[in-house]
Amino acid sequence: MAAGSFRRSIASQLSKVLDLPPENLIKSISAVPVSKKRHVADFQLSIASVIENSSSDCLAQDLHLQAQQLAERLKCDSVVSAISAGPGTVNFTINRELLAKTVLQQVWKDGSEYGVKSELFSTVPRQKAVIEFSSPNIAKKFHIGHLRSTIVGNFIANLKVALGHEVVRINYLGDWGMQFGLLGVGFQSFGNKEKLKSSPLQHLFEVYVQINKAAEDENTKKLAKDFFRKLEEHDEQTLSIWKQFRDLSIEEYIRIYKRLGVHFDEYSGESFYREKAQEVLKMLEDKGLLQKTTKGTGIVDLSEKKDLSTVSTVMRSDGTSLYITRQVSPSVLIATAIDRMNKHSWDTMIYVTDKSQSNHFQHLFQILKLMGYDWAERCQHVSFGLVQGMKTRRGEVIFLEDVLNEVRSRMLQNMTSTKTTKEIQDPLETAEKVGLAALIIQDFRGLLSSDYQFSWDRALQSRGDTGVFLQYTHARLHSLEQMHGNAELTDVNVACLQEPDAISVLQHLLRYDEVLYRSSQDLQPKHIVSYLLTLSHLAAVAHKTLPVKGSAPDLAQARLCLFHAARSVLANGMKLLGITPVTQM
Repeated sequence: MAAGSFRRSIASQLSKVLDLPPENLIKSISAVPVSKKRHVADFQLSIASVIENSSSDCLAQDLHLQAQQLAERLKCDSVVSAISAGPGTVNFTINRELLAKTVLQQVWKDGSEYGVKSELFSTVPRQKAVIEFSSPNIAKKFHIGHLRSTIVGNFIANLKVALGHEVVRINYLGDWGMQFGLLGVGFQSFGNKEKLKSSPLQHLFEVYVQINKAAEDENTKKLAKDFFRKLEEHDEQTLSIWKQFRDLSIEEYIRIYKRLGVHFDEYSGESFYREKAQEVLKMLEDKGLLQKTTKGTGIVDLSEKKDLSTVSTVMRSDGTSLYITRQVSPSVLIATAIDRMNKHSWDTMIYVTDKSQSNHFQHLFQILKLMGYDWAERCQHVSFGLVQGMKTRRGEVIFLEDVLNEVRSRMLQNMTSTKTTKEIQDPLETAEKVGLAALIIQDFRGLLSSDYQFSWDRALQSRGDTGVFLQYTHARLHSLEQMHGNAELTDVNVACLQEPDAISVLQHLLRYDEVLYRSSQDLQPKHIVSYLLTLSHLAAVAHKTLPVKGSAPDLAQARLCLFHAARSVLANGMKLLGITPVTQM
């Protein structure tokens, strides 16, 4: 890794002066963010991170003085061309010829693995991760509320895979519960087999809306209860209807996931674990964790003082599993977690849902721990906020497919009205990919836990910090390479890349591994989004000031290599976020 070889060289010199092992210093040496206003060094060492007795109340002037003293004891060499002290930092500037040569060679050599081979990840063990995300309800159309879970879970899975971890992507479906009693009765009254086959989710949704109007009718209630009771009793005819609803729904979900560029290794659901949930209730009872209230409800006491100040209700008074969040009972989720550990022997399990379910998962993890499952500490809930104000031209959005169609149509309209748009082989597919990038970048720009106000105008802007701008930059750089051919790095003298705008791009490429590391630690995509937007802005400036056409052959080839490296890293980062880079637009 380019940044790695420079960090090691700086750490090696520092270790002799500070009498510390080089490996202890690696993570304290970071690439300096590019600044538009001034020339910056390439790396800096934070004094506070290496001085043993430094504390938060350590005076800034003391740190500055220590930085100056340390800088004076260090010497420039064939790698480092300048050393200076800043406010509590020692700054290192890399030999400019070496910077260009090393960075471009590394990007060229590592390709899609650039950044992930960094020594920053050398101490991170390769693990098996189970990630549960998306989780729509069967027989209901894919609600827009599931979009965030789908794209966030997909990002986390992509990142883990890129870093060498084994990932199992699970879609845990809402495929059981009383609503299937209603739906079964509704289908007998309002269903149409042809419509079910041609448009299952739409038709089942219409049936569900119609039967819900009659849901308060005593006869309808009785029929629905009877239908669900038959399901629970494994009545063949009733199960066959339910299975048809489930299978056709999954087929349509897979089609929608394909549009999103998302896939799953496993589709499971509550129906798989309904019987095991009763075993969990017995386990809780045997371990003395299940308590009964005066009303006969089953609870687990989660309070520290065992005073029932915090409880989780796991069983109805009639002895059946209680259905709460997403109509999934705690005992079913406990059974699911235990089964996944038995089946996959995972190192970490991540649930991706909205933040309203945070307490629910906290209770789940606490109960597992009380049951003696130490691995509960390796379960994690990644929560996200709500998207507000997402509307199509026809009004409030309910279904994801409506959003995908809307973003594609708006993007197509924008592309056809833009003078710079070239003849595109498949304009519809390009509009879909660019539109999806717009949705993802608007969603990932802030902290996942934040709610945000959706805006079509803001998302689809071609300039500024948007997914459209990332796609435009990628297509523009690809077009440049197509026009002038791919320069072979072995034949190119990249040492001539000395202009400030070229140096800025190279400096930014140096930071990629640190950004990946940061996102891998907190599972927030915003670090990568911010990095890619800056890279695109720097590449846009360099594209204007460093022309390939009309330059001396050596210089043109060197610049072509620089733009190739920028496009390669841009494409890598976009793919991690779940965006397919386009080559024309």
